[in-house]
Amino acid sequence: MRCYRRLLSISHKEHITNEEVRRRIENAIRPHVDLLTIVQQRKLKWYGHTTRSSGLAKTIMQCTVNGGRRRGRQKKSWEDNIKE
Repeated sequence: MRCYRRLLSISHKEHITNEEVRRRIENAIRPHVDLLTIVQQRKLKWYGHTTRSSGLAKTIMQCTVNGGRRRGRQKKSWEDNIKE
């Protein structure tokens, strides 16, 4: 609450309830977007960007790198995660 009050320039001497401070903060930061939504949007944006290119990132993302065999359970690929 101290940080919120400082952001809103509310003195500790003013008698403003915590509910009022929360209401003012919500009004100040509208429109509110969930963090998980932002991460998903950025992930899809990067995926689209790399699939249109022909660089190293696309090669790694599509698991077409030559190399030895892995042991253990197969990891979830980027494309599987994007499809979800």
